[in-house]
Amino acid sequence: MNWKRYFWPVVGIGAVIFSLLLLWHELRGISLDDVWDGLAAIPARDWILAGLSSVVAYAALAGYDHIALLHIGRRVSWLFVTLCSFTTYALSHNIGGSVFSGAVIRYRAYGTRGLTGQEVGVLVAVCWITFVLSTILASGLVLVFEPQIIDRFSGIAHHGLSEAAGIAMLILIAAYIFGSWLHLRPLTIGSFQLHYPALPIVARQLLIGPIELLAAAAIIFFALPGVHNPGYFVVLGVFLVSFSVAQISHAPGGLGVFEVVFLAGLSDMDPVGVLAALLVFRLFYLIIPLFLGLGIVLFFERSQFSRKES
Repeated sequence: MNWKRYFWPVVGIGAVIFSLLLLWHELRGISLDDVWDGLAAIPARDWILAGLSSVVAYAALAGYDHIALLHIGRRVSWLFVTLCSFTTYALSHNIGGSVFSGAVIRYRAYGTRGLTGQEVGVLVAVCWITFVLSTILASGLVLVFEPQIIDRFSGIAHHGLSEAAGIAMLILIAAYIFGSWLHLRPLTIGSFQLHYPALPIVARQLLIGPIELLAAAAIIFFALPGVHNPGYFVVLGVFLVSFSVAQISHAPGGLGVFEVVFLAGLSDMDPVGVLAALLVFRLFYLIIPLFLGLGIVLFFERSQFSRKES
């Protein structure tokens, strides 16, 4: 139905508007000069570490595609896969609806390398599963070792409940591994089949997948001021909550949503310093990759056009 085409974009735009209003209310006493001073206060060393963390994050995202191609048994050049993965995530992170927007980009790119529509569908599914597994694993560890992380959002101590939720998440990961060991039947939807990954694939998912989340959180951690800094593990937990809420909201780039949740999670820190760190994150994780990704797309399309002409 026609309304379904517009439902999630409307939800995403609504989430952006609502979050920006909340953000304005939260930061209405902060001037642009304050934010600029916050950015200027970040040492050069921390700028470099934040930038390197972004490189590690996108390198790990390229690993998602490599894992998926290994699963379906297709060989594609390492450079092409890396550039395709980078472009996919650079654009989909900014557009929103990363699973669907990423599927379109991958279908266009991998189709030129002989992959069928079904194979691209399996590749997208495996990449999405890797991301979900990584989020569950990292969140489970944070809840077990830092159960007070939920207190930062609720204001009420739920340590026992947090630990129980963390253990439940780790049990889910163990069940996923056990399912691979059992060689469970493939998931079949019509003509589409998704085979359960073999244990070596699962090992790669659980090793490479979380690196992207750890590195993405490190961008913010390095850019945060040292005063009242709660430490990397807490920042990681706040990042996981903020990033998950931003993904669920379908807001393009999580604009506003990510910032509101993150500021709430680090309410005991100077909001100017936190906002400056979040701007650094957007610069290294979203804005710079977006422009580079657009350049790669233009180069790719031009090369395809020249090939057809010749």
